[in-house]
Amino acid sequence: MGNVALILKLMPESPDVDREALKEAIRAAVTVDDIQEEPIGFGLVALKVAVVVPDRGGAPDEVEAVLRKIEGVGSADIIESTLV
Repeated sequence: MGNVALILKLMPESPDVDREALKEAIRAAVTVDDIQEEPIGFGLVALKVAVVVPDRGGAPDEVEAVLRKIEGVGSADIIESTLV
């Protein structure tokens, strides 16, 4: 089996969420390859998080669930997945 590269889009609960603290919490929760900021509007900035997980059933959903539980995260959705 190989691995799957995931790109997840995380929306903070509000523009007032400390993005740097949120990034630290994300890195503490999962092994992250990269985090990029994507301005949405009205001060709201989404985070695009790149993660590599084993190619097994349920692994992408587990990562998504872990990220949704982080304080300050309004939503976390997989927007792209690729076998690596």
